[in-house]
Formats: sequence, structure tokens, C-alpha cells
Amino acid sequence: MSHDLTASDALGLGGHVLIQAEVIELIRGFCQHNAEAPESGGVLLGFRRGVHLHVTRATTPTVHDRCSRTSFERSSKGHQAAALQHWSSSAGTGDYLGEWHTHPQVHPSPSGTDLFEWKKILAGASARQMIFLVVGIQTIWAGVGSAGVVKQVRLE
Repeated sequence: MSHDLTASDALGLGGHVLIQAEVIELIRGFCQHNAEAPESGGVLLGFRRGVHLHVTRATTPTVHDRCSRTSFERSSKGHQAAALQHWSSSAGTGDYLGEWHTHPQVHPSPSGTDLFEWKKILAGASARQMIFLVVGIQTIWAGVGSAGVVKQVRLE
């Protein structure tokens, strides 16, 4: 059973990140425990509360995504619809907060491709904070980004 995870003072702005337990449980279900398992991923949805991020939902892979053992390319189909539904059902207060995907390592870290893609996302995010998760077999790497910079944060 998972529990909520938090990161304090993300990016030195005094903000906190809260990821609800059900989100952690959902994404950990896609860990690449065997040699045939492909990378998986999706988007993180929730709420912005000032400088704080509250992750309440995550999308899961769709048939439109492209994946292999060592790569995941998210299609907007399905994930965008879920984000719009989240926004609509929350009277416009829900938001797209970031991305998650798996890596086949016990203790993952982002690849150069990950960092490049995240910087592209941040460039279109109007300087808003975003969260990025890389889910490994045992641990989760977490980073918070803004203005083209992604900083690793410790989830507790």
C-alpha cells in the first residue's frame, strides 16, 4: 500500500509538491519488473495552489503511445482528453502539472532525451512549475522544473 509523497521547497520558492497515494500506486503498477516490459508513461493532473502543486491523477498508456523496452513516446490522443475532462470537471481549476514515465533501472535517472523533452514542455508552460517523475523498479526520481531548468527534488 502506498502513501502520499511530498517534496518541500521545490525550486527554492517555498512551494511544496504533494502526490496522492493512489497516483503513486497507479504509476508503480507499470514498473518494468521483467525483461519484456516496455516503458510506460502519461501525464500528471491536479491543482496549482499558489507555489504548491497537488497531484491527484495520472493518465496511463494508450494504444496511441509508442513504447519499447527503453523508450516511451506519449501521443496527445487520450491524455489530452483526460486533461480537458479534469479541467472541465473541476470548473477550470484543475491543471496539467507534468509527466511521468518508467525506466528499466532499479534506481532511475532522467536520460538526455528526457531532459530535452522536459525543457520543451517548460518552454510552453509560461514559467509555471511542472513536475517530472521517472519510475524505476525500486525508486522514483522526481524533478520540478520552471523557466527551462529541472531540479531534482526528494520525495518523502
